[in-house]
Amino acid sequence: MVWVSHPSALLAACRSARPGWLAAAVALVLVDRTLMALRWIDLLVALAPGTRPPLTAVIRVFFVSSFVSNFVPSVASDLYRAWALSRYDVHLAESTASVLMDRALGVLSVVLVATAALPFAPGLAGRGVFTTLAVLAAICAAGAASVFSERAAGAVRALARAIPLDVARRVADALTEAVRRYANHHAELARVLALSVLVQIIRVLQGWCIGTALGIQAPLHTYFVFIPIIVLVMQIPITPNGIGTTQWIFLELFVNQLGAPPAPVLIFSTLFLSLGILGTLPGAVLYLTDSRTPPSGARTS
Repeated sequence: MVWVSHPSALLAACRSARPGWLAAAVALVLVDRTLMALRWIDLLVALAPGTRPPLTAVIRVFFVSSFVSNFVPSVASDLYRAWALSRYDVHLAESTASVLMDRALGVLSVVLVATAALPFAPGLAGRGVFTTLAVLAAICAAGAASVFSERAAGAVRALARAIPLDVARRVADALTEAVRRYANHHAELARVLALSVLVQIIRVLQGWCIGTALGIQAPLHTYFVFIPIIVLVMQIPITPNGIGTTQWIFLELFVNQLGAPPAPVLIFSTLFLSLGILGTLPGAVLYLTDSRTPPSGARTS
């Protein structure tokens, strides 16, 4: 990608970047990471009474797992967060359910933000964007049904019973039961969804600031369509932290569909990815400076 974009053009794009807009993007990272932490903290409302860890422990788990995500695909970092929380006397099924709900509401917020922007950019809907959003919306609807519908939850349990391994059946059943507890927490789910939408809006504004800094000519509503899709592709568990896939989707959308020059778009993709890494650095500090051992081993039932 660097070669195709021409190294000299990449250097020229870097030299012409406007630092004020980049500083604004960095400031927005601090806001979105704070909101993401608050979002997951709110989802711990469904834990069994008396098992919720101290706030300091929850914050440490969140930021350390965010730092770990720089080195592994997204699914692995989610598993790490669930496991790390379970070490604080939380049932593993419940900690995993909280991470699943966090991820599911994040995907739903991406669909909502991109769908709301599509009427302002009708020319983009016919290029695979509409199909992608429709599939994601269907997946979100199926997930919501498993939370709020006893019939859907029963279907999931029936599928779990078909698994030949007894351990896998018990894990699937326990996880379904843990996810179902969120059906009694409508206010918390609505609040988390609102925070998730706000996080996506902030990420779009981050992208807009970087694109403006690099001189990429695109209206704001284009960012509201493209950035949510980019965020989804970054989370596909193919490469560590979405390295490579991030650059590909940026070039596919901004160069192949929008017609922007490849050199600033490649710099754009790298800076957007770097912003996420910057937001995880507090987790690195916590990981290196806190050597305390959690009170007990993971509880799996």
